[in-house]
Parts: sequence; C-alpha cells; structure tokens
Amino acid sequence: MTNVKISNRHVDVYYGDNHAIKDVSIDILDKTVTAFIGPSGCGKSTFLRCLNRMNDTISSCRITGDILMDGEDIYAKSVDPVQLRARVGMVFQKPNPFPKSIYDNVAYGPKIHGLVDNKTDLDEVVELSLKRAAIWKEVKDRLNESGTSLSGGQQQRLCIARAIATAPEVLLMDEPASALDPIATAQIEELIDELRHQYSVVIVTHSMQQAARVSQKTAFFHMGDMVEYGDTTEIFTNPVDQRTQDYITGRFG
Repeated sequence: MTNVKISNRHVDVYYGDNHAIKDVSIDILDKTVTAFIGPSGCGKSTFLRCLNRMNDTISSCRITGDILMDGEDIYAKSVDPVQLRARVGMVFQKPNPFPKSIYDNVAYGPKIHGLVDNKTDLDEVVELSLKRAAIWKEVKDRLNESGTSLSGGQQQRLCIARAIATAPEVLLMDEPASALDPIATAQIEELIDELRHQYSVVIVTHSMQQAARVSQKTAFFHMGDMVEYGDTTEIFTNPVDQRTQDYITGRFG
C-alpha cells in the first residue's frame, strides 16, 4: 500500500453563498507528484489552499469535511496554522521573494520556527535548501544580494528553497511556472521531479503537458467537482469520464 500523506474526505468549501468545492475525497500520496488540472475557476487552487489552511485568511470562507495529514486533523483547534505551514510549504504562481538578501530569504523560516540553534546550522540549512532547489551554484557568491535582483526563474527557485528550508513534508505549488519562460519552466519541472523523492508534491497547473511530464497522479477538477483522479498516464490516455476526455482533447478549457 502506497503511503497516504494527506487524506481528504467529503471536503466542501464555501465563499459566502458560493459553493466552490463540492464533496471532494482524495488521498494525496507521499513521495509522489499529484497534479490538479482543470479549466480556470474550477476550484483547483481553492482546494490546494485547503491543504495548508491558506483559506483561513479569507473571512467569508467556510470548509467542511475532513483533511487529515498523517492521520491528524489539520483543522483541529489544537493545530497552529503557522506550524502547519512550516510542514506544508507553498510556492505561488508569481515568484515572491522577500525584499531581503538571498541568504535571508531562505534563513527566515528556520529562524522564526526555531529550527536552528546557531549560525553554523543556519548556514548549512541555507546551503542545503539552495542546493535542493538547484540554484546554489548560481547564487553562492552573491548571498548578500537582494533576492529580487535575480531573474524570474531564479526567483522562483529561490522561493522553492525558502519553502523547503523549514523541512516540510508536503510542498504545494500553485502554477509555479506560469509566469516563467520555457527554459526556466523546464528547470522548475526538472526540479519538481527531483523534489518528489523527498516530499509529497501537489501542483496546480494549467498546462496538461506539464501535468503529464511531472506528475504520477492527476486529479481533474471541473466546476467545483473533482471529476476523476488516478494515475497520470491513465487519466491522459484512458479517462473514465467524458468531461475529462473533452478537457484533455481540448473541447473546452
């Protein structure tokens, strides 16, 4: 049995009266890339944000159902959302480095979460995170320069380094390459393939080609429903639901 990292059962999400996610049940596996695909506004990003309680910041948002990580309810009163987000890292669509040095961008999380005892440990975490994000060679001689001085693709890899510096178990990526050029996109995809050996990775993508290239599991969302979920190759070559078939063959998008 493959390891289930996050188990979702009968998850509904409401923004005021708008029923954005309807009765979604899905198991997110460990050390696997799971892609969420579907047309704009179908709920894939909304659902992604349930997994690290990012929707908590929206006052009109109400979530029902069960979301368990390693068997623990992440919405339990005893769970601190800030601590949860150290375990479930997030990378956004647009690279958003802090207006700080490259070093401080990566060091920030481990410092505020008290994960390091001294400067030597912190240096190690920064170096390892930048190496894992495949950007160390490009920045190792300019760690004191601003993170915002990097190119778009480098900034996104810096944001990935920042997300993994807190030693998360899950990495959520909301269209991490949509603002990048093809070369930077290819680098991010290569990186995602590397990262899955250590993390459970969930990626929202508009690009079906990208989903096919980087993921092992794919979930197709349409109008708030999760229509179909399975092995990526199956979903793309032999979908069960006509709506999935129509989306993949480009009949709607």
